[in-house]
Amino acid sequence: MNVKSSFSELFMVLQRRLTVSVVIVLLFAQLGFCLNSRTEWLSLLELRSSLGIRGKDWPIKAEPCRNWTGVQCRNGGVVGINISGLKRTRIGRVHPSFDVDALTNFTALASFNASGFMLNGSIPDWFGQNLNAMEVLDLRSCSITGFIPESLKGLNVLKTLLLSRNSLTGRMPSSLGLLSELSVLDLSGNSLSGSVPNSLSKLRNLTRLDLSSNFLSGSIPPKLGSLSNLHVLNLSDNELISSIPDQLGNLSKLVELDLGMNSLSGSLPDSLFTKLLDIHVLILGGNMFDGALPNSPWSLPSLHFLDVSSNNLTGPLPKFSDFSSTGATFNLSNNLFYGSLNTSSTKFKMIDLSGNYLQAVVQGGGNVTLTRNCLKTIPDQRDSEDCRLFYAQRSLSFAPGIQEPTQSPLPESESKNNKRVTFILAGTFGGLGFIVLVALVIILVLRHCSNRSTLALQRGTTNGGAVPEGDSPTPPKGPVFVKSVGKSFTFEQILHLTGNFSETNIMKHGHSGDLYLGVLEGGATVVIKKVDLNLFKRESCLIELGLLSKVSHARLVPILGHCLENENEICIIYKYMPNGDLATSLHRVTDSDGKLQSLDWITRSKIAIGAAEGLAYLHECSPPIVHRDVQASSILLDDKFEVRLGSLSEVTSQGDLHQSVFSRLFSKPLSFNQVNPGTSSVSSDYDVYCFGKILLELVTGNLDVSKSDDASTKEWLEQTLSYITIYDKERVTKILDPSLIIDEDLLEEVWSMAIVARSCLNPKPSKRPLMRHVLKALENPLKVVRVDNGSSERLRTTSSRRYWSSALFGSWTHSSSESVTAIGNAREGTSSFKQSYRVGSQGSAGYDHSSSNKRSSNEIFPEPLEMQDVEIGDAR
Repeated sequence: MNVKSSFSELFMVLQRRLTVSVVIVLLFAQLGFCLNSRTEWLSLLELRSSLGIRGKDWPIKAEPCRNWTGVQCRNGGVVGINISGLKRTRIGRVHPSFDVDALTNFTALASFNASGFMLNGSIPDWFGQNLNAMEVLDLRSCSITGFIPESLKGLNVLKTLLLSRNSLTGRMPSSLGLLSELSVLDLSGNSLSGSVPNSLSKLRNLTRLDLSSNFLSGSIPPKLGSLSNLHVLNLSDNELISSIPDQLGNLSKLVELDLGMNSLSGSLPDSLFTKLLDIHVLILGGNMFDGALPNSPWSLPSLHFLDVSSNNLTGPLPKFSDFSSTGATFNLSNNLFYGSLNTSSTKFKMIDLSGNYLQAVVQGGGNVTLTRNCLKTIPDQRDSEDCRLFYAQRSLSFAPGIQEPTQSPLPESESKNNKRVTFILAGTFGGLGFIVLVALVIILVLRHCSNRSTLALQRGTTNGGAVPEGDSPTPPKGPVFVKSVGKSFTFEQILHLTGNFSETNIMKHGHSGDLYLGVLEGGATVVIKKVDLNLFKRESCLIELGLLSKVSHARLVPILGHCLENENEICIIYKYMPNGDLATSLHRVTDSDGKLQSLDWITRSKIAIGAAEGLAYLHECSPPIVHRDVQASSILLDDKFEVRLGSLSEVTSQGDLHQSVFSRLFSKPLSFNQVNPGTSSVSSDYDVYCFGKILLELVTGNLDVSKSDDASTKEWLEQTLSYITIYDKERVTKILDPSLIIDEDLLEEVWSMAIVARSCLNPKPSKRPLMRHVLKALENPLKVVRVDNGSSERLRTTSSRRYWSSALFGSWTHSSSESVTAIGNAREGTSSFKQSYRVGSQGSAGYDHSSSNKRSSNEIFPEPLEMQDVEIGDAR
């Protein structure tokens, strides 16, 4: 019994000790996951209030470390805050701001993730001074503006910095190279400019570097080749020039390399491919590379995707059967490859060889795209004469569908044919030379006669005779400034591009000329505008080219070239816009199911801001430039729905610059609503009025507004404007495009755009806002309809007129005086069209964005204090 009782007592003692140990362990675990700092507790409450986070996600009565979504704690302190995906209160949605001062009190904070969370404003300087424990900073898609602060160099232990898809501007700070622990750096999708800093080569731990979709210029720093741990390098969609440095071949661990959509040139270095044994994705398309495609890429064992499209690469194609990898995709389209194609191997997944000069397929196989080549048996090929000329220029035999071209001596029959062609060409050129010689003689004779008549005229003037009216010298037919407007094309090249101005290539009949579709030798699609000089005088077109040679902006459709050779026609070559114009893209019938597909509101808002950026640039030139043809068909859209303003034949300078010429040749009947009565000068107020129609088209989906000004359009405008009032947001839903899917948040943006449109359509031109203020209003839609202060009261829909005038428009006198001053300065001698800002796809037109969002609203959208003309219909 004694032994049993001893064992029993021992067991009970061990059980009690084990229970105490478990309690102690659980107690420490609870302490580790509970917040024990009152300072950090108060800081979380402050952050909850300043960001407007809902109580459902951060309940005020619950313990933050265990019950607040996205809050992580360790040892009783906050180490991680993730607000990505959290919903805001109504006040937080109306007033999003970068108000995160409370983060300074979290001394152990290692991670802050706000991706997708609106933080309007700039990155505070204190980030790099007070967040010394930060390892992950994720601010993607937060609507951040301003510069990247130099102080970020103080984040000594930072490993991941994600700032992509914002509106950051300025240069990349070289101090980023001091972040020695950094492994991921993503600054893509911003408006950064300048060169890529050499200091990035110091980031030895860097595994991912993404600087794509910015405005970076200069060459690729060779020192980037020292980043031995780099797995992903993306520098695409910038303005980089020069050749690819050989040093990039030292990045032996590289898995993805994207240098596409730049202006890189030269030949592709063979050393780039020999050491990249782990490369999976290699994108070099959309540049200006020339020469032959090296053979080394085909020996890369891990390559799955290769894109060298839209370059000037030439030479015979390699044998795809020699490719070592399987299931790969190649895009070699829109180059100058020739010869035959051997696709007997089925290792690859797809090959795109369209837009080259291949003439034969030796053995087919696999998924191969061969359109726009020189093949006989495949549809949609190049013109045979075009192919023959291409091969003749390279001394290659052209026999489509038969064999691979070589540079060996040609067969005897082919030699005879070439001799015959040679004799014909010699006779033709000899005859042309004789004609040119005769023409030169005639020109010299006429010039001599002209000089004699001029001398006689001068003598008559000296003797007191009057110079007859209208005998002033005519403008030169080939001014020097035209050289700066793209490449000079011959008329023969234009005929070749347009198929002799074939009806099959015509896109549309414009009021200033017909538009034709063409494809350059490198495969780039272009638009050729043919201006008939029987309808428009030659000097007016030259003035247009001269005007456009002085302005350069991302929102103007790029002019690639011109042709002035023909006496009866002038041709201007523009960049092709894949999505056409707003008139055809707002509602488009899909090819797949034939249903009508409309643009969503985010895209419409993007288009409105882009068009406003372009017009604001023109109006802020010195002297101001007036577009005069703002309508849905003049708003062109590229493949990303970025706006490029077209229909530039109507542009003119505000004031007296070339006014007589433009007024006579390009004048349009303007209604009372578009210009000041009693004045003949062209004003930017007309553009603002037309842009107001564009905004209404985006809101209502009615595309017949901007292109017409008849009685029915005026009646529609009067009825539509009666539903737009500052007092009632819900009335806008009665004119809203039924194809739009709008939630409560987006409805405020629609309401804001409608209010801006109404102000632009003010019957009195002097009461319309300046275009730069319209742009700011569109970029800050919630500030157009915001409350007066940041209190918790709801957005008022019955605001007083005084509140509306002071909170949104401010003093019109000030903005009007600015305009007058700008025009006055323009007439005092300056003729420069240079601007100090540039626009990116998500940019803010270069206007200053301070780090504080507590600006007065009159900075956003000034308008007249007298609102009687704007408030038509509010009483209905």
